[in-house]
Amino acid sequence: MTWQTKSSRTVYDNPWIEVSHRDVVAPTGNVGIYGLVHFKHLAVGVIPIDDDDHTWLVGQHRYTLGAWSWEIPEGGGAHDEDPIEAARRELEEEAGLRADRVEPLIELHTSNSVTDERAIIFVATGLHEVDAVPDATELLQLEYLPVDEAIEWALDGRITDAMSVAGLLVLAARRR
Repeated sequence: MTWQTKSSRTVYDNPWIEVSHRDVVAPTGNVGIYGLVHFKHLAVGVIPIDDDDHTWLVGQHRYTLGAWSWEIPEGGGAHDEDPIEAARRELEEEAGLRADRVEPLIELHTSNSVTDERAIIFVATGLHEVDAVPDATELLQLEYLPVDEAIEWALDGRITDAMSVAGLLVLAARRR
């Protein structure tokens, strides 16, 4: 048996998300409610790696956390946009880098207990510097460091962003 939706109504909507309240029947047969956050864009993240085996992390103050966050370059793309092109755009906007090669690393769901957000993380190589053009709301700081050090940041808790941690740890596992 799977979840059944008896009714659904939108309680909030903006260009990025829609929040709905749902009356449901669980696979166990129990009746309940569910709140679902529907993401209107695909999440993309990029781990850029240069010829010296260094990468760039993006630091910014995250409103939702009320705290500073170190992350791989990441953002969103329309569901009908090629995810690789969305990743290329985010890499240029946030890190000021253009990549000759962008290859998928991992696909994941960021918080599947309350959202349907899907994310794809890529590795970018063959890098060239270009002018960064962050979004109007982004005040970013870049950190250039060895890939192994970025992996350590994910392991020791200096990076807590789920996409960044997942991408860096998958990269570490594949490098073994």
